[in-house]
This record gives sequence, structure tokens and C-alpha cells, in this order.
Amino acid sequence: MKSKKNFGNIKKQFTEYENSKIVILLIPFDATNTWQKGASKGPDAIISASANMELYDIETKQEVYKYGIYTDNDMKERNSSELMVDEVFQRIYQHLNSNKFVVSIGGEHSISVGAFKAFDKKFYDLSIIQLDAHADLRDYYMDSHLNHACVMARAKEYCPIVQVGIRSMSASEAKVLDEKRIFYSDDIKKNNEWYDEVSEKVKDNVYLTIDLDVFDPSIMPSTGTPEPAGLNFDHVFNFVKHVIDNHTLVGFDVVELCPNEINKSPDFLVAKLIYMILSYRFKSNPKSHAH
Repeated sequence: MKSKKNFGNIKKQFTEYENSKIVILLIPFDATNTWQKGASKGPDAIISASANMELYDIETKQEVYKYGIYTDNDMKERNSSELMVDEVFQRIYQHLNSNKFVVSIGGEHSISVGAFKAFDKKFYDLSIIQLDAHADLRDYYMDSHLNHACVMARAKEYCPIVQVGIRSMSASEAKVLDEKRIFYSDDIKKNNEWYDEVSEKVKDNVYLTIDLDVFDPSIMPSTGTPEPAGLNFDHVFNFVKHVIDNHTLVGFDVVELCPNEINKSPDFLVAKLIYMILSYRFKSNPKSHAH
């Protein structure tokens, strides 16, 4: 397999599929967003920004790209949510069966449904942790059960979920959510004691789905449905580190970047976040390599 786009602009020898432990799947999809469009341009903006990163990670003292990072960017933009979800499932399941660690980059949040299906089929004892401003628990929205507002309702059909950073929902969602499995933005900023509460509610294998509107708009304005009073970078990354230290992170996705031509800082934040998570996931301890 040959890749045209290259996360991190890394040397060709570290981008060949056969020798790469990591696969980045680009999913340009934006058919169901309900306010600001542009998420289909997110994957390319992240790839472009990633070319400007330093590839040495200070905390883990390593260059994770040397594990090999293959960028799978052959997915065409589709208008059908059903066709997109099926293709995402097929792509990811194929990569998982080739023993790759898969990171999906959206596109809008509905792309995660195909990932949930693939990881649930591949991994026993799976839980999904959502980092998001919105509950996304509607069963149907705008005549679709695959709308981005329904993504966690679909996730619950596969395995247990935990919701982190939530600060916006509808009255109908408030009636169906599980208060024991939701951690509101205001509550989690005070201390880190909630980390252990999350760990008690999830199984060993964890899949992370990161909607970028979990971040405060002051650092992440480039998203389709921004919400005030969000998390900062340290809130998110320190929690992800806790997950990696205490569970087996089997994969993750990052969704809902709507790039702004003038302000490219959010694009870089996302590229750096992905690289830092990979660096920590593949740091030198036995748990991080369990797969």
C-alpha cells in the first residue's frame, strides 16, 4: 500500500504499511452537521499542520514515528452516512486484523460509528470513553439514526460508554443518560479524583472518541458546534495519560475540526494531541504495547 498524504511529514522509510505499527485513517465526511460546515476539510488540515511538529516527544524521550505511521487516505467523501459507516468499519477491521494501532481522523462525529463496530468486533471486554461537549444521545435526529447527534446512542449498542466533558444536551437526552457514567465539564475541573471513578466504570480495553468541542472555544474555536466553559489541553491530555496507564488503549479517533484559513493554531493543536497520545501509548512499558 502506498500513501499520498503523510502524517508528520516523516521519512518514507517509516511510512510503509507493512512495517508500520500505527495507521492514521483520514475520513473526510460532513453530511449531517447541523450548524457550521467544514469538518470534511479537517483531516487534510491536520495532516498539513502535522508537518510542522517536532517529532521528538519531551515527556517520553522518544520519536514514536519510528514505530512506523502509515497514513490511509484513500477514502472518498460520501453523502451517505450508511455507506460511510460501512466503509469505515471495513477499513478499520482490515487494519486491526493486520495488527495495526488505528487512529481515525474525521470528519464529523458520525464517522466514529464505523470505528465502534470494528473495535467491538475485534476486542473482547471493550468500553468507549467519549470526550465531548455534547451528550450525542439522540436516537434519531433530522431523520437519521447516524446523525452526529446520535453517535453515543449508537455506541451504547456495542459496549458500555463513559462520557467526559459534557456541558450541553437536550431535554430528551437528559431523560435517557446514565448519571453514573457521565462526568460534566464543571465538575471535573476541580481535581483529578474523578479519574479513578472513570477507571472503575470501564473495562480493560478502552477506545477513545475525542470530539474537539470538548475543548474550550478559546483554544479550539475551529469546530462546528463550539460550547463555552470547556476543558483546556492539560485537562484532556492528563486524563488520556491516566487511561493509558490504567487500561489498554486499543485505538482512538479525533473528530469535528472545521479548519479556519486564517487561524491555523487549532489545526496544529490537534496534530500535536494525536502525536502526543501516540507517544504516550507507545512509551516503553509493557502495558503500552499490549495489543
